[in-house]
Amino acid sequence: MPDVIALPETHPLRDGRTSSAPLVRAAMGERQSPPPVWFMRQAGRSLPEYRASRAGTEMLDACLTPELASEITLQPVRRHGVDAAVFFSDIVIPVLLAGVDVKIVAGRGPVLDSPIRTASDVLALRPIDPEALAPITEAVALTVAELGSTPLIGFAGAPYTLASYLIEGGPSKEQLRARALMRTDPQTWATLLNWCADVSGTFLEAQVLAGASVVQLFDSWAGSLSRDDYIRRVAPHSRRAFDHLRGLDVPRIHFGLGMGDMLDAAANVGADVVGVDWRLPLDEANRRLGGTKPLQGNIDPALLGAPWRVLEKHVLDVVARGAEAPAHILNLGHGVPPETDPDALTRIVELVHGL
Repeated sequence: MPDVIALPETHPLRDGRTSSAPLVRAAMGERQSPPPVWFMRQAGRSLPEYRASRAGTEMLDACLTPELASEITLQPVRRHGVDAAVFFSDIVIPVLLAGVDVKIVAGRGPVLDSPIRTASDVLALRPIDPEALAPITEAVALTVAELGSTPLIGFAGAPYTLASYLIEGGPSKEQLRARALMRTDPQTWATLLNWCADVSGTFLEAQVLAGASVVQLFDSWAGSLSRDDYIRRVAPHSRRAFDHLRGLDVPRIHFGLGMGDMLDAAANVGADVVGVDWRLPLDEANRRLGGTKPLQGNIDPALLGAPWRVLEKHVLDVVARGAEAPAHILNLGHGVPPETDPDALTRIVELVHGL
């Protein structure tokens, strides 16, 4: 595991730029009124300025072009007035930086021509060369310089979700091959998950050292697991990813999709804030966690296209239920759908900031 390090003196949390930001305070467990708000996948296809910026540029190339990645990260802050930016990247970027041949196929997502499925495949994996992270740290630094007192949220995929892409060779709804490997070859599984944890942790660490004030670990596919499998065979690796931030005093958010029945286990991987998807009301999530953790969420993304009166009522209900938790960061219960009218997001921010 990495040596313990500290935030640079020029970091926004150290020099005071973001230390009093509502989102940072909420993530540290201090109730804010109104709650801070940002949206998962806020920097993306729902914005016309994003589509214009990305025109003619492949997704992974955009993520590794510092000026472009920074511009896309900043766009939703300018348009919506959200309380945080989230670093524009892709879940497989650290895998790519570690030398794995992965590409984004339009309409499908990340795809590997040579999936990782055997012990020899796993042993051939290498750590990220620190020099490969230069485009990431440059993009973060450019962004933080523009954000001022608005915090930047660092981003990485959780080990299980990365392993799922590597084993399946692309997106999968049930992760059948991944779950089979987990049970039939536990040693290879553990080695692969450790590798995934280390590339994700290294990716998060680079973003924090370059200026990110908060981090979020996304576990998009953990809902396919049984509670026992998650606790025994996945959660320790998510903790290992967060362990790369030892000594870096930044709040940590963990978001997993479909994890209502194992929310308590997800809360024990080293996160300060637990993200909740749209399926579980926040007051019930708070009850399951015994009132011990700040919560993030959980507007239903499906209602972003509903008439305003319906969406407004839903948002106010989420805010009211979130008030049961020690602190609340308003967000969606998953990412912004590409077809979303950006004005709906702006209206949500204006509504909440006006409470």
